[in-house]
Amino acid sequence: MRDVFALPTVIALASLTGLGLALLGDGLFDAGAWILLGLPIMAAMWALRTRRR
Repeated sequence: MRDVFALPTVIALASLTGLGLALLGDGLFDAGAWILLGLPIMAAMWALRTRRR
């Protein structure tokens, strides 16, 4: 069960952290927020690409 929910948990924590960083500050905080909030999009693109093959 742990293997099934490990990656979705990491993606959720990254998203929540990214949202928190976006609310807290500017500059490096915004850069970190963009990276962390882009992680679910990159994961979805990777999943779609590997699924089609």
